[in-house]
Amino acid sequence: MSVVPRELIPRPAHTPDALRAALAVVDPSRLEELRGTKDDAFAKAVEWQSPSPVQSWVLTWARDIEIARRPELSARLSRARANLEHEDSVIAREALRELSAVLDEAMRAVGG
Repeated sequence: MSVVPRELIPRPAHTPDALRAALAVVDPSRLEELRGTKDDAFAKAVEWQSPSPVQSWVLTWARDIEIARRPELSARLSRARANLEHEDSVIAREALRELSAVLDEAMRAVGG
């Protein structure tokens, strides 16, 4: 029997309003950060006359929300971050590898 991963909320659409609403549920302490980075991304998009800063902003927040909405993935991220500066270099390297794996898994899940 396979185990279905638990998710706190459904994966949000890739729109600023949907991302904000999802973040308000899974990690409301980061709402101010989301707003500030959104403002920066839109300002750069205008300055650069390119949508790429906004696209980057959407993918970054979709990835972070993907991690926060999946407790197992969030726990893996926390464990990896806790060991990044471990005195044992083997443990620190493994933590870096795991951190990268979590970010990659979340990015693939959101289509990035």
